[in-house]
Order: sequence, then C-alpha cells, then structure tokens
Amino acid sequence: MQPKIIIVLDCGATNVRAVAIDENENLLAQKAFANTTHPDPFFSGGLIWDAGEIWDKLCKATQAVIARIDKKQIAGVTVTTFGVDFAPVKKSGEMLYPVISWACRRTEPVMDNIGKYISPEKLFSISGVNTFSFNTINKLVWFKENKPAVLDNADHYLFMPSLLIWKMTGEFVTDTTMAGTSMLTDLRKRDFSPEIFHAIGVENKFPSMVEPGTVVGKIHGSAAAETGLPSGTPVIAAGHDTQFAVLGAGARKHEVVLSSGTWEILMARTSSITTNETLFRQKVTVETDAVPGLYNPGLQWLGSGILEWIKRMFYTAEMQRKDIYDLMIAEAEKAENTTVGTGIDFLNESGIFSGLGIRTKRADIYRATLEALAQKTKESLKILEQAGSFTAGKIIVVGGGSKNKLWNRLREQATGIPVETAAQPETTVLGAARIARTP
Repeated sequence: MQPKIIIVLDCGATNVRAVAIDENENLLAQKAFANTTHPDPFFSGGLIWDAGEIWDKLCKATQAVIARIDKKQIAGVTVTTFGVDFAPVKKSGEMLYPVISWACRRTEPVMDNIGKYISPEKLFSISGVNTFSFNTINKLVWFKENKPAVLDNADHYLFMPSLLIWKMTGEFVTDTTMAGTSMLTDLRKRDFSPEIFHAIGVENKFPSMVEPGTVVGKIHGSAAAETGLPSGTPVIAAGHDTQFAVLGAGARKHEVVLSSGTWEILMARTSSITTNETLFRQKVTVETDAVPGLYNPGLQWLGSGILEWIKRMFYTAEMQRKDIYDLMIAEAEKAENTTVGTGIDFLNESGIFSGLGIRTKRADIYRATLEALAQKTKESLKILEQAGSFTAGKIIVVGGGSKNKLWNRLREQATGIPVETAAQPETTVLGAARIARTP
C-alpha cells in the first residue's frame, strides 16, 4: 500500500503554495505562486491582501500538485499562514473589508495610544504578546475608531487560515495558534480574553476555538471543483506558520529553534512561562504552541538583512557570482583577528562600525557582523531561558542562515552549546503535515 498523503496549503508573505507530503515525510510535489500586498482601495496608503487572489492561486497550485500524485492516497488537507491578519465577514462568507496586511502602517498610531484602553504591560501579562503595530488588536481598534459599521455588521472575524478553511468546508473555526498571535487571548487558558475585549470595547466575533489536528470539516462540492481535491476529503486545522516551523524542526520541550533569514526569530518550547514587566521591556513575545500545555517564548532581530547590506556595499563586483556567499564566508574564515567592532541596533536597521583603519578589509566587516549576530543569539537565549525557566541543551537552526557553517560555528562559540541544522529544510509544511496526522 502506498503511503497516505497530506496536502498542505502554505500561504506566506512572498509565496503561496500547495505541497504534498507522505507519511514518511517525503515531499512528493509542490507548486508555488508569488504573493504580494495590494493598495487598499478604501484607505489611501494602506496595504491589503487580496484573499480572492490568494485562493485562486492556491487552487491552481493544488491542481498542479494533484496532477503529479495518486489523489486516492490523499488522507487530508491542512492550512498554515502568516499570523495576525483577519477579515470581517458575514455568515455567507461575504467580506466586509479586505484583509489588512501586517505590513500596513495605519495601525502604528493605534499601538502608540493603546494605553487609553488598556496598558501594554497588562496586555502582555495576559496575552504574552508584545507591542507590535501589526497585532490583531490594533486592527480591531482601528476599525472601531475609523469604520465602526464594519465591525457592527460583521458576523465573524476570520484569520487567514479560517478564511481558507471556510472556502473549503463552509465551516467557521479559529485555531489556537493563530489566535495566539493576536494579543487578544489569555495565554494560559488558550482562549480569547473577555477582559481584553471588554477593555477595547469590541465584541468578540471570532468563531469558536479548535486545537491544531482537529478535523474541522470536509471538502465540499464547489471547493472540490476549484482545487481538484476529492469531495469529502478531511480538512484538518493547523495555523500559524511559525509554530509549525518549530514543530517541523523537531524541537521538543525545552529545546530552541532559530529561524535565520532576513530576520532571525529565536523561539523555545517550554512547559512554563513568565510574562512580567522585565520580559515585556526586553521585547519577549510568547505565543501558543501547536501542542496544548506548551508555550513558545520568542525574540526577533534583524539578521541576514544586515549581511545582505554588506554584500551590496562591499561585494558589488561579485554580485552576479553564483558562489558569492561561499566567497564571503571563505574570506571571513581568514579574518579571525579582526579589530572591527560593531554597534548595531538589531531592530531599527541602524548601527555603527568602529576600529576601522587603512588595513581594514571587507571580510573584517563581514566577520565582525557575524560575531555580533552570534552574541545577539547568546543574549536572547539567556532571556528566553529566564522566561521559560529552562536551560537549553542545543539550538536547531532553520532557514537560509542555517547554511552558513562559519556563522553556526560562531553561534556555538558564543552560546557554548551545540548548533544543529534541521534535517528537513521545509519545516513549516512538515510541521503542519505532522499535526494533521495526529490522531
């Protein structure tokens, strides 16, 4: 008998795709289309996601994947997406306003003034989520203050996975991992917080909560026609891509995953958590793990984004070389005794280099930046260990930055613990498929 297959619909900020994964965790087929934000037709300068366009691309991607597998072996479908973004809808599924993107800056003034409803420290103590302008709570308050009729007329608020699940099944649900990104939940109860909704003066219209791995419905006729998926195929809840990347990386309780890309996100899986003012000031965010009873404290900072700037500034002559990263790393390997120092603000894209002289080489700057990023990992790890009351035994690195062996070695030297790369690079879809197979 052939292994059963899970179809994962993965909606990211850059690409949307469908992936087929069998029970042996082999990626059998995938198809992706570019994703991008669009100007908001109802708000000058605003950015939105076109949910209809995303659905159409996912349908085409699914059709392409199914054409390459035996669809009789499909055991289920699941969805994972970026966090926080939602749409107000009617019972019919009609959207009353487009999905405001996390990249839209309209909610920055809301975040700056959220204290008139409830203090940021109180929000953190309840929800575990730190103050970022893209948090769902800020979008709800923006609607309340600017377009209250949208909220009044809505029957449901649907996160991105919920929108796609409704398109496939006609069911309205909310998964715990997406809710955990919203700053609207009680972290310890894994449910929405009546106290927070009361404070902002907005009625909670999110559908009832389900845990990842729950069968929430079946592919109905029109979705089968659009996607090519067999009618009646079970649809299983997954949710926020970050949580499933942690799961797919193979991290267990009290283990740490570093997602290394343009931004680096260091996240742990812990059985206990603290949400005090010190951690709030240190910008810790705690999200809901894919498994009940576990938490995901995390920190983020600018990572490869800084290295890409160095490439553009100092490696212009080699920009077109396919081995440019190998070249940069090889040069930095020889720059062990660099005197260059860094003063980088890892959150605001600014900083200084010190110790420059007439003998300074570009490799010195690159090496010093890698060392500074490794020290940032060390400092962040200590904070997470305090937040979750644990001691890390290793760090699992995923993403593009995991391929840089020098960087991994510097991380090991800085933290004093092993740094491993995930065996399977497709950690998000792998994690979603694993949860979909959970009985």
